[in-house]
Amino acid sequence: MSELQDNLLQKIKDQGDLVRKLKAAKESSEKGKASKNPFRDLGEINRHLSEYSYISGFMPSKIDVEWHYNLKSNLDFQKYPHLKRWWYHMRSFSDSEISLFPVIIPSDVEMSLINSKKKDFDLQIQQEVTKLLGLKAQLGKEDAAPSKFVLKTPKGTRDYNPQQMTIRNNVLQKIITVFKKHGAECIDTPVFELKEVLTGKYGEDSKLIYDLKDQGGEILSLRYDLTVPLARYLAMNKINTLKRYHIAKVYRRDNPAMTRGRYREFYQCDFDIAGQYDLMVPDAECLLVVTEILNALDIGKYVLKVNHRRLLDGMFEACGVPADLFRSTCSTIDKLDKSPWEEVRTEMINEKGVTPEAADRIGEYVRLNGGAELADKLLQDDKLSKSKSAIEGLEGIKLLLHYCELFGIKDKILFDLSLARGLDYYTGVIYEAVLTQPIKIGNEDQTVGSIAGGGRYDNLVGMFDSKNKQVPCVGVSIGVERIFSVLEAKLAAGDISVRTSDVDVYVASAQKNFLEERMKICAELWGAGIKTEQSYKKNPKMLNQLQHCEENGIPLAVILGESELKRGLVKIRNISTRSEDEIPRASLVEELKSRIQVLDIKEMNGPLPK
Repeated sequence: MSELQDNLLQKIKDQGDLVRKLKAAKESSEKGKASKNPFRDLGEINRHLSEYSYISGFMPSKIDVEWHYNLKSNLDFQKYPHLKRWWYHMRSFSDSEISLFPVIIPSDVEMSLINSKKKDFDLQIQQEVTKLLGLKAQLGKEDAAPSKFVLKTPKGTRDYNPQQMTIRNNVLQKIITVFKKHGAECIDTPVFELKEVLTGKYGEDSKLIYDLKDQGGEILSLRYDLTVPLARYLAMNKINTLKRYHIAKVYRRDNPAMTRGRYREFYQCDFDIAGQYDLMVPDAECLLVVTEILNALDIGKYVLKVNHRRLLDGMFEACGVPADLFRSTCSTIDKLDKSPWEEVRTEMINEKGVTPEAADRIGEYVRLNGGAELADKLLQDDKLSKSKSAIEGLEGIKLLLHYCELFGIKDKILFDLSLARGLDYYTGVIYEAVLTQPIKIGNEDQTVGSIAGGGRYDNLVGMFDSKNKQVPCVGVSIGVERIFSVLEAKLAAGDISVRTSDVDVYVASAQKNFLEERMKICAELWGAGIKTEQSYKKNPKMLNQLQHCEENGIPLAVILGESELKRGLVKIRNISTRSEDEIPRASLVEELKSRIQVLDIKEMNGPLPK
């Protein structure tokens, strides 16, 4: 090693020692802070929260956020019911809501000084770590001292074990079967797009887009959904008509809630119909597709809420909301499925600039839901009947409900004026599928929320066309991650079973030195298209081989024995009944195929849709 490298290594060592000392000093300071904290243990917090809604009193603050992040999520909540309530309530807030929380200044002056000192430590540590990384970069990857790191998946992402992947693949197979039944073709697009393609298409949600560092002369972002990439694809390739499905991962810099299927990296399953067609005909088929998928998956009772963006615009107009506030008001109304009306009203007034009078008028409408009779009633409404947009939306809803009745799904549809869907690109009918019953996760019942959503977006393709040529589109996205969460909860509760292996036959031997014969039979069965497995040990124990079949749900075993082979026979064992039959070795393939066809192997979560 050169003298230059020796000097660099010594600098790295000294810099690393400095960083460790600073972190130790910060930790010591944190301990001093804890001693000044009025809540020294969880019991004390729990007692406090029995009288107050939040750490700071009756309104959320930055202190609540800090405590929520610092407390571990695997707490034993059995002893602390009030802490549990507060914990799950804090998890329900979005990043945008948290950003509005006030900073509550502690009355204890010493606490303020400690917090200030903590910030100084954080800044100094950050500066010294940057210097350390610079020194390591100079040394080079091959010579740099190994660094310790925590093995974990990034926040908002997860790994999937074989059982979970079996559930996922089964769900996706059923969804694709329905998509194909309706004539959809599959496409794919890049996982990242030019940032300008995604900018300005999602309204307030644009802040959740992941931007990528410029590496090759282009400013890129990870795709937020599959709808905007489809619009870009149609415009770029001059396509006027397409019925497509697309299943792929998308990325959102959101506040994750893992147990409820809310991630930063997740799958979307989209079905879209692009083209100039008669009013509400493709829209009704999208709703039918949703019902067929949810019926096939059998995850619980659900309702499909429908509304119309033109009706919402007309409602805002009739209630006295300025036109430039329509979209932002719409995004606030979209929170009604998670927040009570009073909170939504407060946000409309304080943040979106809607007058209290207009907010109260909106409140009278968004509490309404029903069927075609509600649409007829609203057409006679004094305020809405004067709005062209509202009349257009109501007439569209009536036609949609009529087509849904023809498709036989009327009982699944609910016309709901509180449905808004916050994305800016919707122009017509909007819809959302919601499970009507909570699911049990652990010992707690939790609501899942929306499991599918979509609507009409007639102007999106034109945004990418140089001549602003419009291609009307309507589509739906299936919330597969939330569906996966429901099924995984059922698996944990023992309501469903999962067979992770598709192997139908296991080739076993009752005596030693049969490896080569097992390999010959395996090759023969594989060549015949039979899913087959064997032990990789030369002389496996018979009990271990049969136990492997039972544990992995393999229904049949071919058992080789010396006396049987001398007579030109092999045994076929049914693992579940433990019955065995001797058959000629020459007819093994035909016999196995016939037995596999009649096997009663219960599919996870019901059969595939016809």
